[in-house]
Amino acid sequence: MTRRLFVAAAAAAAVFVSGTIAAHAQCGGASWYGPGFNGKRAASGEIFNEDAMTAAHKSLPFGTKLRVVDQRTGNAIVVTINDRGPFVRGRIIDLSKAAATQLGFRNRGTTPVCIEPA
Repeated sequence: MTRRLFVAAAAAAAVFVSGTIAAHAQCGGASWYGPGFNGKRAASGEIFNEDAMTAAHKSLPFGTKLRVVDQRTGNAIVVTINDRGPFVRGRIIDLSKAAATQLGFRNRGTTPVCIEPA
């Protein structure tokens, strides 16, 4: 248990530098969510709106703006972190339905992305 906490803390420290994402991009899988959550409270306390350009990240501060680049297409969007997740191995961000639509992967369900400060 202590080892897991240490590994998790080390991973979080590698992502953050003074409260922001490190200069290098974080890359991994992206998924999307919306139906079933729309109108409910997000982890930030905001009411989740599947039509807003928002996203969930496991550890970034709420309000952080990220540029998300789809590695398959090169398409890019900017989202604001307002929720926690995803909780699936290999995924680094969970986008709202609107963000997934604008990025162009909603029908596929997941896509490889890189994220960086906006």
